Amino acid sequence: MMSEEAKKRIQIALGLVVVIVGVRAGYILYQRHEENLAAEKQEQAKKAGYSNADYYVVPKKLHPFDLKSAQQLTQQPVWVKEGYRYTYYRYVPVVKSVYFAHEAGLLGPLERLEIKDVMSVAAPGGRKQVVATFEKDGHSYAVPVGFETEGQYKIYSDEMFFVEDPHELYKHWPGDVWQAVAQHEVKPGMNELQADFAVGMGALDAGSSSGERTLRYPNGGKPVVVIYRDGKAAEVKPGA
Repeated sequence: MMSEEAKKRIQIALGLVVVIVGVRAGYILYQRHEENLAAEKQEQAKKAGYSNADYYVVPKKLHPFDLKSAQQLTQQPVWVKEGYRYTYYRYVPVVKSVYFAHEAGLLGPLERLEIKDVMSVAAPGGRKQVVATFEKDGHSYAVPVGFETEGQYKIYSDEMFFVEDPHELYKHWPGDVWQAVAQHEVKPGMNELQADFAVGMGALDAGSSSGERTLRYPNGGKPVVVIYRDGKAAEVKPGA
């Protein structure tokens, strides 16, 4: 005869298996849903006949939902989507410790990283941070890519990184545009995405309209103001 305690243990084990299978099935369905949405977006762009080829680009996403799935970030290089937005910190691999008290810098526009590991670490405020570790200039660093609360994860690396080379994704851009991006310059005629790739995150001025938009870019300490008309940079000048 099986004891009541053994029965309870079996029931708990079976319950955990059901939960794990359910989570995995939900993740697969979510991936398929996202892939279908991307395909629909491309098809709609084609039907609308958009002349801007950027509308047809659908960057790949990893959809990480826990530490194991987030390890996909280590399987290929990643490129920073929006420069001068994400803070990184010194990381000590021996003790797996991140020095959150001292900021080491900001990830630059289209900066290429080789992620070494993704882990959950203690952070100020009590909530654990999910960080991706990498090496730069002979030192180890970590950048937050999500957080953990009571075993539940929120990982936003898809919003932070390209996992495909942007030069291939946007290979339809002219050579002079890519040259400006490499030199971290905004030139007349560039669109907002191209400017983001060149000088990072920008802030929209109040009062901007769809026809004319003014964005201010901190640009790593070399601020730039760009006025866009009809989606193209019309004026580029130093910021305050």
